[in-house]
Amino acid sequence: MLPSPPADVLRVNLASTMEVNYWCQALNCTETRLRNAVLAVGLLAADVRAYLQR
Repeated sequence: MLPSPPADVLRVNLASTMEVNYWCQALNCTETRLRNAVLAVGLLAADVRAYLQR
């Protein structure tokens, strides 16, 4: 079961531990992969998801 969704589900907020945990579970990735994806494509969740699915 996923933690509660963040207030802004369109953007990944790496400053919040709760949101990082949410996105890691939602995207089935580690925190390192999540942070690398955000560095590569920006904060938009759709872009991060597409990047991680490559």
